[in-house]
Amino acid sequence: MGRLKSVLGAELPKRRTSLLRILGPGLVTGAADDDPSGIATYSQVGAQFGYALGWTMLFSYPLMTAIQGISAGIGAVTGQGIAQNLRRHYPPWMLRLAVSLLFIANFINIGTDLAAMGAALQLLIDGSHLIYAAAFGVLCASLEIFISYRRYVTVLKWLTVSLFAYVAVVLAVKVPWAVALEGALIPQFAFDSDHAMALVAVLGTTISPYLFFWQAGEEVEELHRRHLKRLAKRPRRARAELARIRIDTLVGMGFSNLIALFIIFATAATLHAKGITQIDTSAQAAEALRPIAGEFAFAVFAVGIIGTGLLAVPVLAGSAAYAVAEMFRWPEGLDRRPGEAKAFYGTIAVATLGSLALSFSAIDPIRALYW
Repeated sequence: MGRLKSVLGAELPKRRTSLLRILGPGLVTGAADDDPSGIATYSQVGAQFGYALGWTMLFSYPLMTAIQGISAGIGAVTGQGIAQNLRRHYPPWMLRLAVSLLFIANFINIGTDLAAMGAALQLLIDGSHLIYAAAFGVLCASLEIFISYRRYVTVLKWLTVSLFAYVAVVLAVKVPWAVALEGALIPQFAFDSDHAMALVAVLGTTISPYLFFWQAGEEVEELHRRHLKRLAKRPRRARAELARIRIDTLVGMGFSNLIALFIIFATAATLHAKGITQIDTSAQAAEALRPIAGEFAFAVFAVGIIGTGLLAVPVLAGSAAYAVAEMFRWPEGLDRRPGEAKAFYGTIAVATLGSLALSFSAIDPIRALYW
């Protein structure tokens, strides 16, 4: 902490530097990585393989921190998002392809997350999961569009607390910690299609392109919020700012993977231990815990799905909006009012509310995302 204070002292000369003040885009990005679709993937891995693939969280951590740190650095140094930098340095077709794939993937992911949230709330209070999914979509879009950036960042930070629900689930069930830690620290892998598919699913979930665009965009937002120039224009501040980004990213990605590991532990200790190795829906993942781990674990698991969805859906929609707006050179940024960036906020609305169509389809979100 002493080194941290010395590095950041120039920016906070009269205030006590604390880790909570430093954490921001990296923490929110890491927490958003554990969205309902990610929870589904980790639940499936734990149910199917027990503790054996816990090591993938340790394996993916340096990969996550590297790519997210680079993405954040691009935003802070250039003062522009990923899509704007692609437009400046690469052929137009590459930009269009990258943004199109990102938007399609995010659109599907938002729809599956909203469906998972609706199903989770239905388990808790009955009612229609479709109505709940639609309500969550309207809520997420409204908060992102109409709340000021400063307040919205605070909301997102508080929503990261919802991930501790999965720590509570693990503490509520009996985990053979010697076996669990062995799975987390010692790689075990069989060269067959099931293990290969699981590894691809885990890496594809933990290292997601929408997180690149989001964290870069948020660093640009932070420059605007603090009335700072991009680092390329103020090299003397680069060391302190890059140190902040590095710490923020290390903590955020570490938090993300630790929670993912706890989800694997929870389903390994309950579902896998009882011979349940197939998770077909988000409702099944939570409800299967009820007779095995009790009402508390079931309820906390379901609440966690809702909380993480409220965090992840705005990140998914926001990253798509950043990319599309930068590609078309529209005014963009959550620090702008809706009237100042109509197309940007319109993209957020379309990505969030349009994806509700998936909730009314026969698509199984968990199996579609896993495979």
